[in-house]
Amino acid sequence: MNVTGHTRRPASIRDVATAAGVSYQTVSRVINGHPSVRPDTRDRVLAAIDELGFRRNATALALASGRSRAVTVLTANTTHYGYASILRGVEEAARAASYAVGIGVLESADEAAVAAQVQRAADTGGGLIVIAYDPAGVRALGAVPAGLPVVGVVETPASPPGGDRPWVWTDDREAAYEATRHLLSLGHETVHYVAIPSSTRRTGARTAGWRQALRDTGTSEPRPVQGGWGPEGGYAAGLELARDPAVTAILCGNDDLALGVLRALHECGRAVPGEVSVAGFDDAPHSAYLTPSLTTVRLDFTGLGRAAFALLHGVLEEAAQMGPHPVSVPELVVRESSGPPPATA
Repeated sequence: MNVTGHTRRPASIRDVATAAGVSYQTVSRVINGHPSVRPDTRDRVLAAIDELGFRRNATALALASGRSRAVTVLTANTTHYGYASILRGVEEAARAASYAVGIGVLESADEAAVAAQVQRAADTGGGLIVIAYDPAGVRALGAVPAGLPVVGVVETPASPPGGDRPWVWTDDREAAYEATRHLLSLGHETVHYVAIPSSTRRTGARTAGWRQALRDTGTSEPRPVQGGWGPEGGYAAGLELARDPAVTAILCGNDDLALGVLRALHECGRAVPGEVSVAGFDDAPHSAYLTPSLTTVRLDFTGLGRAAFALLHGVLEEAAQMGPHPVSVPELVVRESSGPPPATA
């Protein structure tokens, strides 16, 4: 009730359009998770939706369409930056489209455990989004029953997949290639690499991009150091690399590894970037506030989550066909942690 005693009229889609300064068709595209809307416009519309309390009646829509307006995200991790940002993007797009989102955590890569979790998710109805960045996720994507709408968020494919693959990804291979070329362009004789695990093959997309950049420039190819996912793995790798005075440039498979590498180099008295340049991957929020601030590759994981929902939503609403979709172009963000090698500084 408002102060006059009259029931306040629920906000309409046109009210949202007016508040956001866009057309009602644009609001509709945001609500339905369409990927063609500019990020700043999408943010403005979502802010107007929240401010006005606009909600489509999900129950009525489900009854009218005969379809469950829900999706389940299967993932082995909810805390690492990339995973968490993908979940955020899915939730934002689903909320705007009046879809409910559930999360199924893959606690093991064991075949029986994965199959049971996939079946539980399938029993809830709606569609599935599987984050397949690890063995459990890859196994879950392959275990989804035929006929159930599903989209996979996958590591960069080794080759273009067929049109029937409902996948989205970022071009990690090209991103690692550009980051490596940046370090080489500063005058470093080679670039060492601290690798994250690959989900599907011995050589991951980021490792492949790093290696290709070295080969294209005729540069010597050091052995990659396996670092895992977190700072502790980066710290151990950094201690190993710091002992070699010939190491002047290190590319890390993610920013958490770079955080550990920076700590190890500091403890070993190797100045960054005076003696060793370090670059990361993902542009996690802490990257800009490290000392020195971290050169890294910015990946739009939140946009990837939105795109995954948009692709699935199109199928659930019978408005589009599934197919593979590379999403966004990674951006190299040059900050303080990269510079020329000591001989040319």
